[in-house]
Amino acid sequence: MSRGHLLTEQANPLSQNLDQLSPLEIVDLFNQEDAKAVAAVAAQRKNIAEAIAMITASMANGGRLFYVGAGTSGRLGVLDAAECPPTFCTNPELVQGIIAGGNAALVRSSEALEDRESDGAMAISDRGITNHDVVFGITAGGTTPYVHGALKQAQTLGAKTIFFACVPAAQVPTSYDLEIRPLVGAEILCGSTRLKAGTATKLVLNTISTAVMVGLGKVYGNRMVDVSVTNSKLRDRATRILMDLAALDQPTAANLLEQAKLSVKTALFMHWTGLDLAVSEQYLAQHDGHLADALSAFRDQ
Repeated sequence: MSRGHLLTEQANPLSQNLDQLSPLEIVDLFNQEDAKAVAAVAAQRKNIAEAIAMITASMANGGRLFYVGAGTSGRLGVLDAAECPPTFCTNPELVQGIIAGGNAALVRSSEALEDRESDGAMAISDRGITNHDVVFGITAGGTTPYVHGALKQAQTLGAKTIFFACVPAAQVPTSYDLEIRPLVGAEILCGSTRLKAGTATKLVLNTISTAVMVGLGKVYGNRMVDVSVTNSKLRDRATRILMDLAALDQPTAANLLEQAKLSVKTALFMHWTGLDLAVSEQYLAQHDGHLADALSAFRDQ
């Protein structure tokens, strides 16, 4: 199958003399082209917002999110999924990354495995996906068989499907629930979609996962109040959040964090309401972990 017609495979006229440019000229060219990735993502704002609403509703109903990809696309999906537990204290099962070739493909190229559509389907079947889940397929050029196999299998199981590609629908038409297609244009290095396409992918995944966690009550203001306090850096961050939001000195904030069993959200609720740990946890549980809602209910009483 020839892919020469795809937008992601075109030669960029602005970099046709790439091998003759100085380091500074290459840096300037990259900076100029990277700005196009940001603009391409902005052009997909409504579809990205729709994806956020879809995933948030799914998770509120007990569903999960699965990113599926190969090569750079797969690695970026795994990266975004892996960063959710420490940032938002989520169960690792909630957001999962699936990459063709498995974990070994994260550090060593196994690009040939992306051609196996049946492997993508099997990866979905093996994870017990249901109609509560969302499967998000990522393929910069839009044609990766592994990703399409996964998405088609997800459809048969009733899951919602989202398709991400950097080529127009006319080049790779699909029939999934939602499409996100940031058209970043030809790469500086012809066909190397780890560049602008990869940047656009990272921007979209960052936006979606963060916004979904906001919707699930993992954020208060712009603070990660469900941060997982698992090392000294994160303990310091948690303590500083308490110092800033509750106007506490460092020793008092650190002590409050310990009383709240290292939960920033619970510590804030305890401080602002004067309630003990058990009752505070009960309030938060009754309001699905939304700190603002729990505080509003307490004040109304």
